[in-house]
Amino acid sequence: MKIGWIGLGNMGIPMATQLIDAAYQVAVYNRSKGKESELQKLGAATAETPQALLEKADIVILMVSDDQAIEQIFEGDKGLLSADAKGKIIINMSTVSPGISKQMHQKCKLNGIDYLDAPVSGSVKQAETGQLVIMVGGEEEVFEKAKPVLEKLGKLTLRVGEVGAGNQAKLAINSLLALYTQGLAETVLFANQNGVKTDDLLNLINSAAIGNIFTKIKGDAILAENYKPAFALKHIVKDLRLARDEGISSPLAKTVLKTFENAEAEYGEEDLIAVIKALK
Repeated sequence: MKIGWIGLGNMGIPMATQLIDAAYQVAVYNRSKGKESELQKLGAATAETPQALLEKADIVILMVSDDQAIEQIFEGDKGLLSADAKGKIIINMSTVSPGISKQMHQKCKLNGIDYLDAPVSGSVKQAETGQLVIMVGGEEEVFEKAKPVLEKLGKLTLRVGEVGAGNQAKLAINSLLALYTQGLAETVLFANQNGVKTDDLLNLINSAAIGNIFTKIKGDAILAENYKPAFALKHIVKDLRLARDEGISSPLAKTVLKTFENAEAEYGEEDLIAVIKALK
């Protein structure tokens, strides 16, 4: 099976590498040139346009930043919808709106192309080790065809409904992610204000029932003052706005969106745990 990959950011490169390591024939396309070389060294081919990529692949996977990027890749000059690709599958693993997935699904359907939305939970480390959690929206038959490929990328691949459902699930998970992040940051600052050292507090949290992988990873980042973006703060702002647009309106959701929006101007390019600096 030939796989096309679009989007070579922090997540795209390690995910595409997983497929190369699994002995799939992989070709890549990236809107900004230069990032393909790392995968070319591993044996990947390249394509000049999304159209060309889809025409020589069985499945094309996208991992890009937002709805606007999706529109450009599908509908731009020599985009995916320009391809003669009846019977092929496009899997959109980007965190985007359910609406854009439904739109692209309908346009793909007119061209005889199958579409799945399959965003992931996990960051760069999980992408590098094939331990992502993948939530999929789309037709059962199409999902079963694509599942063996997706299982090379994640430890759990679960169909949660029709097209758009994967995006809805991801927005729900990322809303909780933002709540976790702000909660951890506020807890550390409160403890510090009252004389409790950060490393002692984190040791207690991670030894208690409330500890989890996230608090361990982000706690270590706080201790090291390491704000290199595994998941940039600006991206959680985008996801929280998408969740708001889909109807989340609880008190916590409103508060966390305001917090991260206020932090974005100064800390948007840093990891989302940099919100602790804004709260301080």
